Amino acid sequence: MDQPYRTLAAGGSSGKKDVMNRAAIIAVTATALAAFAAGCGSSYSGSSSAPSSSSAPATSGSVALRAHSSPLGPILVDGSGRTLYLFEADSGTTSHCYGTCAHAWPPDTTSGHPSAHGLHAAMVGTAPRSDHTTQVTYNGHPLYRFAQDEKPGDLEGQGSTAFGGAWYVVSPGGTPITGTAPSTSPSDSGGNGY
Repeated sequence: MDQPYRTLAAGGSSGKKDVMNRAAIIAVTATALAAFAAGCGSSYSGSSSAPSSSSAPATSGSVALRAHSSPLGPILVDGSGRTLYLFEADSGTTSHCYGTCAHAWPPDTTSGHPSAHGLHAAMVGTAPRSDHTTQVTYNGHPLYRFAQDEKPGDLEGQGSTAFGGAWYVVSPGGTPITGTAPSTSPSDSGGNGY
């Protein structure tokens, strides 16, 4: 009575049929697991140009751009006052920042047409990204925020050279401002800030 592939359910079944059913179940399960793993796999490829549909949170609706006074002079900011940067490794309006890069430098994305408050409206545009989002551009440059800028007006990303290119704030004229941002660290005068 010791038959390894025999079902002892009511009515029984042949050992060969049971083995075929198990093989079919295993094949279907393996296919489903492979499809699931492919859909949930990591988007990191060691490159800043690997597309990832979850590379950055999208901004809902239209985006508002405006000029804001900063220690570097007037710069572009988003509707929340967050500093916007350009990436010198981009080619025209084509972004080269995806995956890990886009987590550190979230693209300024929109689902509508961005508005320009106090800026050259003709310089404001959008460009499609390979992750199926739409990125805001200014003077032909895709725009990004820096994840480590914690509050409006922060300039922590200025001059960074991460992901194969330099990152700079953008002037209302549409050009990069390459100056060094003043340090926001506490005074190191030895007097505890006094």
